[in-house]
Amino acid sequence: MSTTNYPSATPQSQPPRKDFKNLVIGILAAGFLGAWGYLLWNNNKQEQVQQTQQTQIAKVTDEKGQLQKNFDDALVRLDSLTGTNNKMQSQLSERQTEIGKLKNNIRGILKKERLTAAEKKKADDLIKELNDKISGLEQQVAQLTQENQQLNQDKTQLTQDKDKLTSDLQSTTTAKDQLAQKVEIASTLNASNISITPMHDKKNGQDKVTTNAKKVDKLVISFDVSNRIAQTGQTDVYVCITGPDGKPISVAALGSGTFTTREDGDKVYTAKVPVDIEAGKTKPVQFAWKQNSSFQKGNYKIEIYHNGFKIGEGTRELKKGGLFG
Repeated sequence: MSTTNYPSATPQSQPPRKDFKNLVIGILAAGFLGAWGYLLWNNNKQEQVQQTQQTQIAKVTDEKGQLQKNFDDALVRLDSLTGTNNKMQSQLSERQTEIGKLKNNIRGILKKERLTAAEKKKADDLIKELNDKISGLEQQVAQLTQENQQLNQDKTQLTQDKDKLTSDLQSTTTAKDQLAQKVEIASTLNASNISITPMHDKKNGQDKVTTNAKKVDKLVISFDVSNRIAQTGQTDVYVCITGPDGKPISVAALGSGTFTTREDGDKVYTAKVPVDIEAGKTKPVQFAWKQNSSFQKGNYKIEIYHNGFKIGEGTRELKKGGLFG
């Protein structure tokens, strides 16, 4: 091999330079992947936390909602109970303070947004206590309802018995009235031997019979009455006098008035004559009609009534007296 001092035209080999570019890119990529993974993990973690919180909120909401529902159900039972039987109001009023406290305590707890375990338990216990009291009232209502049904049955039976007694009483009363009417009709007096005598009062105190209308001072009316079943005692006989003009003679100052007949309704009577009768005996009756006006000529009709029935009648004529009247 030959050596020379001249430089060679062939270049000599140098050590390679280090390239950091790929390393930087790798580091950055790794950092990005790590950050993205952390964000993904953190996001998943947040979602899990939110889901857990939502589950807990839903659970708390459901528990409170169930408590509210239980309370509302109890109030419905209470309203239904007090509305079913008004008689429970008096008994309910005795426990009203107790029940009112329970309701207020339960409402106070359920007004809170979130309930602690102790509050939930307390509300649950109070609702159970309220339901127990309502159950007791329900039993009383059931008992009262049964008693009311029995009372209604007794009332129905009593009403039927009363209706029957009333019907029987009405029938008895009707029969009694009919019998009394028959007895009254049967006890009506019979009048006989009717006599109408016009009389003139003389100065010497002696009466004289006259048919001269101008001289007549009174009409003496006499008759006999009798009835076999009439009870002993006093009764009234009505005498009706009709004048020659066809009008009834009635003078209120002398005791005239009206009475009711069985067939003709109300009728004017001239005089009401009290008669003492004896059972099974004939009784003579006499009275004088002396009016406060002159008697007129013509026919005077006399009718005698007892118990609303006409029992006799007669007529007497008064004439125009003297040659010159």
